[in-house]
Amino acid sequence: MNVVPKTIGGILHNLNKSASDWGWPNLLAYGCQTAVVVVDTRTAQIIQTLEKHKSHVTRVKWARENYHHTIESPYTLRLASADNSGHIIVWDVSEACERSSFSEGNKPVLEMEWLSTQDASHDLLVALHPPYSIILWNVATGTKLWKKTFTDNILSMTFDPFDPSNLTLLGNDCILFVNDFSIAKPPSSNGRKFYITSPNSTPSPSGSSNNLTSGEKKNGGKSKGAFNRVRLLVGDNKPKNGEGGSSDVDPISLNDCIQLCYLQSCRHHLLLLYTREILILDLEINQTVGTIPMERSGSPFQMVYPCRQRDVLICMHENGSISVRVRRNGQCANPLTAATPIDQIGSFNNFPGDGGSGFDQLDVIYDLRCQSDPLRVTKHVRAFSIAVSSSTERSIALVMSDGRILFWNMITIDYIPSTISNTHSQLVLTPLYSPGLSSDSNGEFEFLPPIKSPQKSQAAAPYPKMCLSDLIGHTQVLGSEKQQHGHEVILKFVLTGLLSGVGLMPTVIRMCPPLTTKNLSYHKPLVAVGTATGLVQVFNLSTGALVKEYNIHISNIRGIEWVNLNSFFSFSHPNPNNNGLVRNELLLLDLQTGRTMPFRKEKGEESPIEAVKVSHLKLYFIIMFKEKAFEVWDMKSCTMLREMPGNFPIITTLEWSPSHNVKNLKKRQQALQESLTGNLPAKDATPVTTHILDTVGVHTSTKTASPSIAREHFVFTDNNGLLYHFIVEGSTVKDGSKMPPESGMGSVTCIAWKQDLMVLGDTEGNLNLWDIKGKISRNVPTHRGWLKKLKFAPGKGNMRLMVLWNDGVDIWDTSSISRISGLRGNKESFKVLDSDWASSDKPVVLTEDGCLRVYDVELKTTCTSLAHSVLPEPVFCPHLLTAKAGLAMKYTIQHQAWNDSYTLELSSEYETPEDENIIELVNTQMNILPMEIQSYLASCPYGTAQRCLFAANLFGDEAEMNFWTVALHYLKSEQARLSCTVHKNCTELAATPSTSNIYLPGDPLDPMHIAGCSDLLHLTDGKDNAGKQCTCLKEPSLDFCYDTLCTNQSYKHYQLERLSLHDSKRATYTHTKKCAENLMLLGQTDRAVQLFLETESENDSYYVDLLRACLVATIRSSGASQSTIKLVATSLIANGRLSEGVQLLCLIDKGLDACRYLQTYGQWNQAVWLAKATLSYAECCEVLKRWVDFLCTPNVNQKSMAILVLLSMGQFQRVLEMLMSLHYYDRAAMLAEACAEFDVLPENKIIRSLLEKIYIEYARYLLSLGNKKGYGYFCNKAAEKAKKVITDLEWS
Repeated sequence: MNVVPKTIGGILHNLNKSASDWGWPNLLAYGCQTAVVVVDTRTAQIIQTLEKHKSHVTRVKWARENYHHTIESPYTLRLASADNSGHIIVWDVSEACERSSFSEGNKPVLEMEWLSTQDASHDLLVALHPPYSIILWNVATGTKLWKKTFTDNILSMTFDPFDPSNLTLLGNDCILFVNDFSIAKPPSSNGRKFYITSPNSTPSPSGSSNNLTSGEKKNGGKSKGAFNRVRLLVGDNKPKNGEGGSSDVDPISLNDCIQLCYLQSCRHHLLLLYTREILILDLEINQTVGTIPMERSGSPFQMVYPCRQRDVLICMHENGSISVRVRRNGQCANPLTAATPIDQIGSFNNFPGDGGSGFDQLDVIYDLRCQSDPLRVTKHVRAFSIAVSSSTERSIALVMSDGRILFWNMITIDYIPSTISNTHSQLVLTPLYSPGLSSDSNGEFEFLPPIKSPQKSQAAAPYPKMCLSDLIGHTQVLGSEKQQHGHEVILKFVLTGLLSGVGLMPTVIRMCPPLTTKNLSYHKPLVAVGTATGLVQVFNLSTGALVKEYNIHISNIRGIEWVNLNSFFSFSHPNPNNNGLVRNELLLLDLQTGRTMPFRKEKGEESPIEAVKVSHLKLYFIIMFKEKAFEVWDMKSCTMLREMPGNFPIITTLEWSPSHNVKNLKKRQQALQESLTGNLPAKDATPVTTHILDTVGVHTSTKTASPSIAREHFVFTDNNGLLYHFIVEGSTVKDGSKMPPESGMGSVTCIAWKQDLMVLGDTEGNLNLWDIKGKISRNVPTHRGWLKKLKFAPGKGNMRLMVLWNDGVDIWDTSSISRISGLRGNKESFKVLDSDWASSDKPVVLTEDGCLRVYDVELKTTCTSLAHSVLPEPVFCPHLLTAKAGLAMKYTIQHQAWNDSYTLELSSEYETPEDENIIELVNTQMNILPMEIQSYLASCPYGTAQRCLFAANLFGDEAEMNFWTVALHYLKSEQARLSCTVHKNCTELAATPSTSNIYLPGDPLDPMHIAGCSDLLHLTDGKDNAGKQCTCLKEPSLDFCYDTLCTNQSYKHYQLERLSLHDSKRATYTHTKKCAENLMLLGQTDRAVQLFLETESENDSYYVDLLRACLVATIRSSGASQSTIKLVATSLIANGRLSEGVQLLCLIDKGLDACRYLQTYGQWNQAVWLAKATLSYAECCEVLKRWVDFLCTPNVNQKSMAILVLLSMGQFQRVLEMLMSLHYYDRAAMLAEACAEFDVLPENKIIRSLLEKIYIEYARYLLSLGNKKGYGYFCNKAAEKAKKVITDLEWS
C-alpha cells in the first residue's frame, strides 16, 4: 500500500473543544492540536489531514452549499479553520492546499459563520474575536470588508436562520440584538441590550393581578409554579433587585450560559443552554416560553443542536451520552374564546404526572425520546463536542478528548405496547409517528398516489429513510391532519462507527519490516505505538486506521521491536527505585491471534531493559540492560543461549550486521532436502507447517539430525567507545575482534549499519561514517548534542539516514554526507519524541502533542492531495470528482429519459476527451450508493422532482434541497387540486390579467381561497358539486422551518397557536397590549376586547384601552363608519403611527391595504405575516408578488428566496422564467420535466415558447459535458415545442 504524508491525531487540546463541524458534503472536520482532520462519516475513516496552523485550532466550519452549482462553480470541498492566534485558513480539502489565509492581529477566533445574506457571493465569512470585535471577510481574496467593535465583551454569536439581518450576541451579563447586519457596511449601533430576570416568588400586589389571566387566578398553585419559572428579557438598563420598586424581579447572570443559538425549526425562538436547564425564549414577547430542566440524577448539559427538519433538540451530556428531545404536541384546553377553535401546543390531556409538573399546559415542552449509553468519563477522557449531519440530521458524531470519534445514528422501531417493559423510558409518553410512509414494501406515501403507476414487472422499492424527516412526522400537526399520521414508532440510537486516534501519552513508535519483492502481495505499512499507560496500538499508515489495540503492560512501554510482519516484542518497566532496579516486562505479541508470550517472567528486580535487538534473519535476539550485561536468545526455541558474565563491559548500543551467509546456506539446504525426500515430485512431498517464528534462512526437516544453521554477526560499543564484534552460530556465541574508538568521538549512543557503511553517533552530536569495505572513516561534527537514534531508510541502494536528536530529527544523504532536511521542536512546533521510516522516502514522527505525523522526505508537509491517496474503503463523495464528472453524475440521477430504462450507470452517451475519464469516475461513485437508494431511484413514484430531491440530498446541495422540497410539495398540491372535482375550476379566479399569462393556482388547503372563489362557485357549482367529495392534497404541510412558504391555512394555524401561548404568558401591561393588538390583526376580536378591559384603573392607558375595547366590540355592526375609520387610519399612518393605522384597517377588513402600507414603509416581514394569516388567497398572492419584486432588487438580491415564494404560490411559469434569467438551465429543465409529469402547466404558445428555450439551453449544457444522447433528446423536445408554436401562429 502507498504511504502518503498525513497526520494521525491523538488526544485533543482543550482549545480544540469547539472545533468540529459536520458539513453538507457529509464529511466531518475536527481540530486535533494544530491539525485539521477530515473524516468520511459513512465509513469512519480519515481521508485528509490539513496542517499549516502554528497554534491550536479553535474553530472549523464547512462552507455552505446554498448556491447554484455549474462547471464554473462546481462542487468543491471548502473548509475554514481558525486557530488561537487569530489566523484563519480557507482550505481546498481535496487538494490539501490553502485557498486563502488572513488574520486580524493575534486575538483568537471565538466563532466563525459562513454568510447566506445574498445570492451574489458565497465567499463571505464572519469571525468573532475577543473581547468585542466582529470582522467580515471575503475569503476569495482574503480581504477584510469591514470591522465592527462593540462596547461590551462578547462571548459568542448566532445568526437568525429566518432573517440574515438579525445577529444575536452573548455578553457577560446581557444579550445584544443587532437587526441591521449587512455585507455593505457594519452595523450602525451597538445593538439593543437585554437582560434576563426571574420574577420573585412573591409578586407585588399592584403588578401581579393584571398579569394573570382568569384561569391562572382560579388555579393559583399551578400557575404560581409556572410563573416562577418564567425568565423575562428586560431592555435598556440592567435591573437591580430592590431598586425603583422592581423588587419583583431578580436579575440572572449569563456567565453560566454555555451556548446561545436560534431554533432552526421555529421563527423568533432563541435557546439558552445552561448545565442544568435549557431556556427557550420567544423574542416576540421577550419571555421564556419553555424550560427543559435536567433530571435530578441526570448528567449536565454540555452542548445542544436544534434541528431544522423537525422541532427536535439533540443534546450532549457531560457523561458522553446523547439525548434526543422532541417537542410535545397534542390537544389541550384552549385559553382563547370560542372564536378561535384551535388545538394548542402543550401537554397531552391525559399525560401521566402532568398535574404536579408545575408546567403550564401551553408551555413549550420537549420530551426525552431516546438517549445513548453513557461513556466512562475520567480526568483525561471527556466528551468535547457533537457534530450533527447538516443534510440528514439523524447522524451524530461525538468527539472525545482522547481523539476517539463515535458515530451514532438514529433509527426507529415500531411501537408495540405489549412488548415494551414497564420500566421503558418512553412508556409514559405517547409514541411518535412516522411521516406517513407505509411500513410495507411499497414505500409510497399513504395519502397520495404516485403520478404514474409502476410497471407490473417492476415492484416498488421501499422508501429509503435518509433524513430525520423520514423517521418521524411533524411534531406540530394541525387538527385536520391528525389522521394523516403513519404508524407508531420509537426512536433509538445505534453506534455505526468508531474512529480511534493515538492513545494517551505515547512514548515510542516502531515500523514493521519494510516492503520487499517477497512480501509485496501482502505487506501492510504497520506502525506500533507504545504509550505510558501500557497500551500498544498498531496503525496502518496507508489508511491512517487503527488496526489493533492491546492493553498488555501495566507500566510505561520503553520499546518495541518487530520480529516479522505479524509479531513484535514490547518491553516495559516503571521508573527505577532508589537502587536503580525495576521489574521488567518483556512480551512477544502475535497480531494474528492476539496471543502474548512472556519472557523472563521469573526474574525479580533487576537493571532496566534498554533495548531488544532482533537479528536480520530473525534467528536470534539480544536483550540489552542499562547496568547489566546483555543476553543472547534463540528466537525459534525462545531459550537463552548465553548470558554475558558480570564482569562483561556495560554496552551503550548494539546493532546486528546486515551481511550473512544465507545464500550458501540455502543451497546446502536445498541439496539436503532433495537427498532426504529422494527427489520426490513437489506434489508428493509432505507439506511443512511453519511456526510464526520460523525464519527465512532456516528450515529444519523432521528427518534430519543435523539442521543447517546460519551465522550472524553483531557489533556493540562500551562506555569507553570500544567497538566489539561477535558471531552467533547455532547455540554458540563467539567473540570477535575489537576496535579502538575513533579520535574525537565521545561515548557512542547509537549505531546504524547498511551494506558496507556503518554510522555511529555519540553524546556530543558527532557522526562517524565508516566504510567497512574501503576501510575509510570520516567524522562529521554537528554540535547538536545527544544523538538518540540512527536508522537507514529501507530499500536497496537507499542511503538516506534518519538522525534523531533531543530537539528534532534530520534526514541525511550518506552518499554525499549532506543534510537533506530537518525538523526542530520549538515554540512553533512540538518536541519530537521518536521517529522511524514509514517507507523508503517517508519518515514518520511521533511528537509531544500525541500526534503521529508522516512527512515527505523534506520534512515540510504532512498534507497530500486526495488524488494521490489510496483509501481502504471507497468513499461516496461527489465533491471529490472533477467538475464535469460531478455534474454528469447529478444529472444522470435526476433524469435520463433518453434511456430505455433508468440505470445508475454511465455508458457511451458520454463521449469525453481521453484525459477526462468521466464514465469510470461516476460509475465508481454510483456503485457505492446503498442498494435501497438505487432500487428506489429506479422506481420513484413522483418522477423527476423526487429524484432531484434525492440527488440534492446525496450531494449535500443545500440550495437544491430547499428548492425541490418546496417544488415537490406544491407540484403534488397542484396536481391534486386539478384532479379534484370540487376545486378544479378555481385555477385563475384569483388571478389578475397579465401579459405573461401567469396563472395563480388555488391553495386547496386554504379555506380562505375557497371563500375567495365563492362567487363563481355559487354560480356554476351549486348543482354540479352536489354530492361530490373534495380530493385535494391531504399530505401534511411543509415543515415549519419553511415558515412563510407553508400553506396559508397551516401558517395561520401556527400563528394562532403562538398567540395563544403568548396570551398564557402575559406578565406585564406591555405584553398584554401586544397580545391584544395581535389578536386584532388576526381577527380574534372577542379575546382582544377582554384583554383591553383587563387594564387597571391606575394605568395611564386605562381610558384609551376602554375606548379601544368599545371600538373593537362595535365596529363590525356599524358598516357606515368604515370610511371614517379608513380616513383616520390613513391619517395615523401618515403621521408616523403605522401600527395603530394598520390595526384600524384590519378591523374594517382592509387587510390588503394594511399590507400595502407595511410594505411601503419597509415592514416586509410584518406584511407577509399579516397577509398569510388573514388575507384571502388572491389578496395574499398580490402581497407576495410585491415581496418577490422586493427580494429581486439589487440591494436585497435574494432571488433564491423569491423563487421559493413563487413556488409556494404555484406560479411555475414565473419560476421557469426567473430560472432562465439566472442561467439556471439545468434546474429549469428539470422543473419543466416535473411539471410535464404532474401535468400542471397549461397548453398555450407562451408556455411552449418558454419550454423550447429551456430545452435548447439545457441541451447545449449537456453537450458541454459530453452527453450527446441527452443533447439529442432535449433538442428533439425543443423541436416539438417549436413545431407546435409555428402551428399556433399559422392558425392565428
